[in-house]
Amino acid sequence: MRFDEAFKIMKQGSKVKIPSWGGYWFWSKEKQTIIMHTKDGEELDIRETKIPDYTFGNICSDEWVLADGENCPELGGEALFSFGEAIKYLKRGMKVARKGWNGKGQYIQLATGISYKTKDGDIVNCEHDAIGNMAIAFCGTSGVQMGWLASQADMLSEDWKFAE
Repeated sequence: MRFDEAFKIMKQGSKVKIPSWGGYWFWSKEKQTIIMHTKDGEELDIRETKIPDYTFGNICSDEWVLADGENCPELGGEALFSFGEAIKYLKRGMKVARKGWNGKGQYIQLATGISYKTKDGDIVNCEHDAIGNMAIAFCGTSGVQMGWLASQADMLSEDWKFAE
């Protein structure tokens, strides 16, 4: 939902969040403001945000959802998100994984500075006009697979999460 809708339901007593968040926002009748309840359990008045760019960027999002005991870690649930969100987090340097993957500790991350050794022993730095020197690396139980490709199931799933 868009923020205008999220704001209305906050004013009615509901908690809202962006899918990937561990925390949530809610309306404080007492203070007449939005309170940001963080993934660390801290509560901040939205007027005291230390990162306005991030806060206003979230306000512009159309991905607001009700925060509840299933989708919000601070309420006992788990924060899951789409593949599109997973790509955004990869680009920010975070590790992500599918909840549905079987192997423990498996995740993907963005690899940069990629090079390889030829049969002749030459080191070649990979450069690509469109993506530069980056690729997605799958880190699994058998090691690292460079240049991982998402399946259609991976791309269409909504069970992406942050990897530890």
